[in-house]
Formats: sequence, C-alpha cells, structure tokens
Amino acid sequence: MAADGSAFSDAPVSKETLDRAVTNAHAALGKRQQADGHWVYELEADATIPAEYVLLEHYLDRIDDALEQKIGNYLRRIQSKDHGGWPLYHNGKFDLSASVKAYFALKAVGDDINAPHMRRAREAILDHGGAERTNVFTRCQLALFGDAPWRATPVMPVELMLLPRKAFFSVWNMSYWSRTVVAPLLVLAALKPIAINPRQIHVRELFVTPPEVVKDWIRGPYRSVWGRVFKGLDTVLRPVLPFIPTQTHDKAIKAAVDFIEPRLNGEDGLGAIYPAMANVVMMYRALGVPDEDPRAVTAWKAVQKLLVIKDDEAYCQPCVSPIWDTGLSGHAMLEAASGPNGVAPEETLTELRKASAWLRDKQILDVKGDWAINKPDLAPGGWAFQYGNDYYPDVDDTAVVGMLLHRESDPANAEALERARQWIIGMQSTNGGWGAFDIDNNKDLLNHIPFADHGALLDPPTADVTARCISFLAQLGHVEDQAVIDRAIEYLRKDQEEDGSWFGRWGTNYIYGTWSVLCAFNAAGISHDDPAVVKAVEWLRSVQGADGGWGEGCESYEGGAHGTYGESLPSQTAWATLGLMAAGRRDDPAVAKGMAWLAEQQDENGEWHEDPYNAVGFPKVFYLRYHGYKQFFPLMALARYRNLESSNTRRVAFGF
Repeated sequence: MAADGSAFSDAPVSKETLDRAVTNAHAALGKRQQADGHWVYELEADATIPAEYVLLEHYLDRIDDALEQKIGNYLRRIQSKDHGGWPLYHNGKFDLSASVKAYFALKAVGDDINAPHMRRAREAILDHGGAERTNVFTRCQLALFGDAPWRATPVMPVELMLLPRKAFFSVWNMSYWSRTVVAPLLVLAALKPIAINPRQIHVRELFVTPPEVVKDWIRGPYRSVWGRVFKGLDTVLRPVLPFIPTQTHDKAIKAAVDFIEPRLNGEDGLGAIYPAMANVVMMYRALGVPDEDPRAVTAWKAVQKLLVIKDDEAYCQPCVSPIWDTGLSGHAMLEAASGPNGVAPEETLTELRKASAWLRDKQILDVKGDWAINKPDLAPGGWAFQYGNDYYPDVDDTAVVGMLLHRESDPANAEALERARQWIIGMQSTNGGWGAFDIDNNKDLLNHIPFADHGALLDPPTADVTARCISFLAQLGHVEDQAVIDRAIEYLRKDQEEDGSWFGRWGTNYIYGTWSVLCAFNAAGISHDDPAVVKAVEWLRSVQGADGGWGEGCESYEGGAHGTYGESLPSQTAWATLGLMAAGRRDDPAVAKGMAWLAEQQDENGEWHEDPYNAVGFPKVFYLRYHGYKQFFPLMALARYRNLESSNTRRVAFGF
C-alpha cells in the first residue's frame, strides 16, 4: 500500500507526479538548511551510547534527574517486545552487551528491577550467559563501577603508548577510532578508578556466576588459531605487569596524556566520537584534575553537545555528521534544480554558495593529522565528518564535498578542490583502494587479540570509499590522475562479490556498496556493457521487491542474504535506482517501478519515513541510523530520473 493507503501501481510515474515530488522534496530539504548554510540531521545508534551517558553521570556524580528520565523513556521505547532485551538495530536480535548496559542505566534512573520490563530484560540476559559473557567494552564499564574485577578485561598495558610505529602492537597500527578510544582507556585501566556512584547502583543480579569467582573471562569465540595464541599471550603477560618499573609506568601515562591533549578538539572532543570523549572525562577525574580545570570543563561540554533532547525523550548520539549531511544535501539540492548535464539555475547556485562557503571554511589545511605518520610529506586538504576533528579528516567526506564544490562551478572553490585532490591521491593505499581515515591500516592479526572482540580495530580500504574517490578524481578530469584511477578500478574488480554486488562497509549494505561502485565506474568511463557492470545490474534487479522498492537489513552483515529485507526503504530504493541509472539503465522498468514507489511513499510535507537502520559503524557490533538519508537520497534519485529524461546522452555527467 502507498503512504496514503492506496494500492501501488505498475504504471510509470507521470511527469506531473514526478515534478511535484521533486519540487516538494526540494522545498522540504531546503527548509532544513541552517542559517549559515549547512545541514545536520540526527545520527542515532543503539541503546549503548545513551545508557553509557547515564552511567557516566553516575560515575562522576553529576546526575541530571530530569534528563535521565527522558533517556529512560527512550530506552524503554526501544526495548524489544519479542525477546525482552535490546538489539543493535531496529527489530534486531537480542544483544547481550547492549542489554546489560541498558538495564544498568534504567536501574540507575530509578526503574524497579521487579517491574515487568526489567524482569524480562534480566531473564533474557541470564539466558544468554549473563554479564560475564559481555564484550570487552561492557566489562570495562562494569569494572569502573566495581561490578567486575579489572582482570575481567584483556591485558592492555598503558605502556603500549611507548611503542614505536613499527612495533606490531603500536597504537599507530590501529584505526583512528580505536586509537582515540584506547589512549584514555589505557590510563583508566592503569589507574583502576571506581565510580563515585552516589546511589550505589550495581547489577550483580545480571551475573550467572558471581563475578569474584569467574575464572575465565576471556574465552572466545576466537576468529582463528591466532585468537588462542593471543589468549595465551594475555595469560603470560598478566602476572608480569606488576613488575613494570613505576618510572616506566608513569612515563607511559604521560605519553597517553601527551597524545590526547593536542587532539582534544575543543568542544568537539577527542576524535569527535562519544566513547573517546567519555573516556577522557573519566580519565581526567582519575588523574585528579579538578572539574573546574578548563580541560575538564571543555571535555564535559563536548560530551553534552551530543545529546538530543526532546519533549519526552532524550538520547546521546555517537557523534554528529554535519559535513556528510551538508555534502549529500547539497548534491540533492543541485540535482533537483538542475537540467540536463547538471547545470543549475543561478538562484539555486546562490543558495548553495552559502553551503559551499561553510564547507570551504571547514577544510583542514593546517593540521597534519595521524594519517601523516605514514605520509609525512603530504599536505593536508581533507574534510572531517564532524564540525571539528582536524587530526582525523575523512576520505569519504572529502570526496563527496569535493564533487559538490566542483559541480557548483564557483571559481572560489578552485584552491580547495586542488588541495583535496592532492590529499585524496596521497591517501591511496598500496592495494589501490582507500580506507576512511588511514593508509594501509590493514594488519589484520590485530583483530584477533582479546581486546578486539568487536573485530573493528582497523581501517582497511573498502569498496564504497574507494568508489567515491574514483568518482571525485574522474569528475575533476585530470589526465595525470588516470593511473591512480586505474589502480583503484582494478581493486574494485577484485573486490566484487560472486553474485555481482559489492560489500558496503559504511552503509547498509550490498545495495549501498553496489550503488557506490556503479557510480564510480560510470564516472570513470567504464562501459555500461562491461561484464562487472552487467553482473551488478542483474543483481540489483534480482533483489527488487514486489512493490517496486528495495530494502536491506543489517542482518546482511551477520550472514544474512544480500540485498533483502522485510520491507522496502526510501534510502535503499534511492541507492538502487541511482546505481541502475549510473549503469545506463534509466529506462529499465525496474527503475520506473522504483520511481513510482518513491513518489507514492512521499508524505504531504515532501518527506519520507523509515525506522530501520541504514548504516554501520562496526559490522556485527555497532549500527547507525542517519536521519537525513531518507530525505536527500530519494530526492537525488527522483531528480536524476527526471533530468536524464531530457538528457541527450542519458549519461550522468558527474561522479556522484
């Protein structure tokens, strides 16, 4: 059924309906633009981050009861009615670690443990092995509250901060997010502080075995034989740690602090991601830094700026996404106002120049971030994901913003584009692909250490990020960049799945990856009849829903089928149709049905709605819901479909 309750039709969407859908969506997205020119939408994760925020307030004894009640409302609403616990994404299966944290937070905000929702959650947790079987980060949280001993966590001595870059266990071999989370966590593990916890909230009832008598906290499952080897190393190192000289220990703590403080980012926080920022707040308290110290004040403000507070609910975001949202919204706005070959009227360009000016001001030109450890001679020129994160520009964001500035054709963008181009080229890994933040960050054995039970300690090249870089460089059209593009295309050819799709590391999932690569191939001039393109097109056709839309669940990251879900979704229908149009299939009946589905799903305000999660932080561990995806991607797809109708070439003239 359509959004208004009417039946779906197999008839192609009419020109009038198409124009109306584009016009209304363009107006709706325009209303979301901030006064200074940028866009930012909510970025939602699972119960974990809001629960951790509540526990952070109790750790510090900085309890805001009114706020915590709103977070409690949010946690109760997203509790599963099926299994009684908390999933990692909409309608997902039970997750033990998220459920333990959510239960702990609800108990902290005052929920009676004998209330029906708490009893159901507790029974589910115990049925799944209890709190002793939670992941490493949850056991660290329990240790901070004295609910588990510190021996429940893997050996991660703060002395790791002293290791040189070439050492296998060096933090420089970890991804940016791991590095920023680990540095303050190592200090906490070294000092072993205990939360103030003024109301003495504990969760011993969540343990199957009393925590003081649990003998083996680290027992897999292991990803390979290396997991067992590293478990053995953990066992050997544990009794050695007390004999590390105090002088070395203190030097390592100082090295951690010296790493952290230049990267504190003001009120954007360390790494501009919640776990790192919260760890810094707790680290300063453990080090005896007064709450009134400017460093502690700023660190606490950074965490609080991630809160989304509504009338009845509140939650904490894992980070914010203004650069990403602005780049993608700008592309959609330009597409909606453009005619054939992407030429937009002057009034639209005038509106978007505010966004471009805002973006140019956010380009990182003076800070050599952690990426420079592998590329010391490369000049900075990228954009971060968040408002401010100068040490950690994002390759994906840089490519998206670069393509927008190039499409806008303002001469004022020339210098920014050239700096971005040079930085993107310099960030290419040796296998031809691009990671999100680092170069050749691919020491896979690190994902087998006990600490890395989340399996996401690294930032290797991926198909979606690589595709965006190809699109950017191809759109710019510098002949001398062809060798860089060719190496990247070869990487993508090798990375194609047997069924014709590509894995989507940062968006859900194979539909996202396949759309990204088809856009890149189109921008790079790969024939629409190329076998890899044809195979991808056939795969996209094969996973289209009977209603004309596409959908894919986060289950596809966990062994589920590629490209399928119980319902069609606006964002994924947009990706699929954009991919097909990039492959020269604008007139394919599958695209026409997708356009009709999108038009029928649009509400009277020109917007779309979807509850399922549409992106991923760490597959199998941490998923995301970008609230903007359901708006700017459908607009982009509908406008592209309309524009290609009147195009002489029927080929997208740019890389995105």
